[in-house]
Amino acid sequence: MKKCVLLTGCAGFIGSNFVKTIACRDDVKAQYDFVIVDALTYAGRLSNIQKELDANPHLTFVKEDIRDAHKMDQLFKKYQFYGVINFAAESHVDRSIESPNIFVETNVLGTLNLLKESLAQFEKTGSFRYLQVSTDEVYGTLQLDDPAFTEDTPIAPNSPYSASKASADLLCRSFFETFKLPVTITRCSNNYGPLQVEEKFIPLMIKRALANEKLPIYGTGMNIRDWIYVDDHNEGVWKVFTAGKNGEVYNLGGNSERQNLDVAKMILKHLGKPESLLSFVQDRKGHDFRYAINYSKAQKELNWQPTVRFEEEGLERTINYYKNLWAK
Repeated sequence: MKKCVLLTGCAGFIGSNFVKTIACRDDVKAQYDFVIVDALTYAGRLSNIQKELDANPHLTFVKEDIRDAHKMDQLFKKYQFYGVINFAAESHVDRSIESPNIFVETNVLGTLNLLKESLAQFEKTGSFRYLQVSTDEVYGTLQLDDPAFTEDTPIAPNSPYSASKASADLLCRSFFETFKLPVTITRCSNNYGPLQVEEKFIPLMIKRALANEKLPIYGTGMNIRDWIYVDDHNEGVWKVFTAGKNGEVYNLGGNSERQNLDVAKMILKHLGKPESLLSFVQDRKGHDFRYAINYSKAQKELNWQPTVRFEEEGLERTINYYKNLWAK
């Protein structure tokens, strides 16, 4: 008998790629059915996964919001889930600075709703898996010479977004410690790849460059991010869900630290555009300087590591995707 797993937020960027590359894989289809729940906000587009929904009867889509406790209760009673992978989140730092409430409602209260329903199911069956997809931003910021974040790095979020994700992580930890709910958490570095909302750094830079518009760079552009291709991230998520140890956190990094300014220049070079398009703007409030991920735990315990090289492969794939998309 196949296991039914709830996937939240899987009409968005990372989740929709998970549906395409993991949930529709033959070996996964043979063992699992998936119910995909998404509120279809501005960042969630049903068109991202419509082809997969049409072609795969093991996928079911339900338009609901994880903030609605009653609807989540009805959903869990209907499907008797074996597990949850929670991709659903408000995720844009700038938006969290301007409107933090929705970040707390979705990322904290929405997670709490899922945990409570998961616990009820676990107590009925004694078998359950819950995976919280989180972010390296919960660790705060690093200086240039600081070692990369490990799973033991104290959390110290600096934006309303990262604070809401850290709060959700702590709720997950509490449900494991208090109720023994089988919970795992993944914390990833900056994802990039197809289907990302245009407000995010890489697609924004590509879109502006293609239109010969100014590329806005916060501050001096020296801020450093570690970039992970979305397929690498999702492979790690699945390995943690299926084989991760209960109660554990797993970092998933791309081994690709780059300054924001350098990434923008790479995009301009690839598109044959001049660096005169670069435009330095007022820095973001509370802008974290550097993120870096030590993923040795996932490498050792789960035999996971990133495979897509940033400059030689991943960035080119991403640029070509958006060129084709916006050329239509």
